[in-house]
Amino acid sequence: MRFELFMAARYLRARRRQTGARGHRVVGLVTAISVVGVAAGVAALIVALAITNGMRRDLQDRLVGATAHVELLRVAGDGIRNWQPLMAHLGTMPHVTAVAPGLYGQVLISRGARSGGALIKGIVPQDELKVGDLLQSVRQGTYAPLAPDESPDPSAGAIPPIVIGGDLATSIGAQVGDSVLVTSPQGEMTPIGLVPKYQRFQIVGIFSSGFYQYDSSYAFMRLSDAQRLFIEPDLISIMSFRIDDLYKAEEVGKTLEAAAGPGFQATNWMEQNRELFRALKLEQYVTFIVLAMIVVVAALNILIALTMMVMEKTRDIAVMMSFGVSAEQVRRIFLLQGMLISAVGTALGLVVGYVASVLGSHYHFIHLDASVYSIDTLPFAPRFTDALIVATVSLGVALLATLYPSSSAASVLPAEALRYE
Repeated sequence: MRFELFMAARYLRARRRQTGARGHRVVGLVTAISVVGVAAGVAALIVALAITNGMRRDLQDRLVGATAHVELLRVAGDGIRNWQPLMAHLGTMPHVTAVAPGLYGQVLISRGARSGGALIKGIVPQDELKVGDLLQSVRQGTYAPLAPDESPDPSAGAIPPIVIGGDLATSIGAQVGDSVLVTSPQGEMTPIGLVPKYQRFQIVGIFSSGFYQYDSSYAFMRLSDAQRLFIEPDLISIMSFRIDDLYKAEEVGKTLEAAAGPGFQATNWMEQNRELFRALKLEQYVTFIVLAMIVVVAALNILIALTMMVMEKTRDIAVMMSFGVSAEQVRRIFLLQGMLISAVGTALGLVVGYVASVLGSHYHFIHLDASVYSIDTLPFAPRFTDALIVATVSLGVALLATLYPSSSAASVLPAEALRYE
């Protein structure tokens, strides 16, 4: 062991043994507080970064899983007509792995006196399952009746099926098997004016994605049923695409726009949620800066502890220097002493922070209001790179805190310190 490291470690151990003097007890207490402060700051940073990473990961996974990577719509006109040949052509474009048609429309879903607004999407289930995961989150009932060959024939008086979100079902008091009235503002023109189109549907499934935006306002029905409800035969409003690399969504979208021709516009999951992810990134930076103040406060405790140690060990420093120990070696002794305190606190903080994060990610013991936060549990996603960043910041701040007391120790004059001994 190097001489400087040996002396730094010896001074730390000596304070535990020398409990007779009041000064030693005070320095030891301040040192213990410094270790605990560094550990608390590091653990808080690890947990906070794990939460922000988890929020970003979960929101991205749920958004990307629930929606298509790229969506193509027609900006000129009321929708896409004669869409089958175009969809077949675009499905062969590079990076495209799946494509599905969809018809969107705002409706009012009512059951008795209770009602709620919803965004209806008319789908072909076997295609929709290839571009999104919302149908796979059906927790009650099943989406199977939405298949074209299993949907009831409205002309025979049968009630067509519908699948709605869990929060929407709760708000209108509906369950699987209940009949609901779906009213579309795109009504029929009559002698007395425009009359809203309404039709009764039977709930065959209720999905629960954990994402409030979808669970509270989304519903699915068969594409042909949606076309009849909105009085738009052989019309779709959007084509949804799944691609092999979701981070190439913008590039693939431009390719699809060009292939579809004039009047079409592509959007992707990054454009639709850019502000959300930007806000999460800013929140991560602010959280890191605020919680790093805990480490700074702990570093001030290290500065105080080392300053008191220098004052207490002035005679020892003078004796060492009189035996040939250089001022630079004395400086390194106290630099290493401060770094040892910080290293112990950082190691403890990393262990506590990662244990807490792993437990939080496994047991999901912190629940959130999905109507406020869009997700129902607090996610944790600890990363190894965060540990490196936090440890570097912690040790760097501690190094700055040791500069003054180590310089003070190196400036001790042996003759002056030993004059009255």
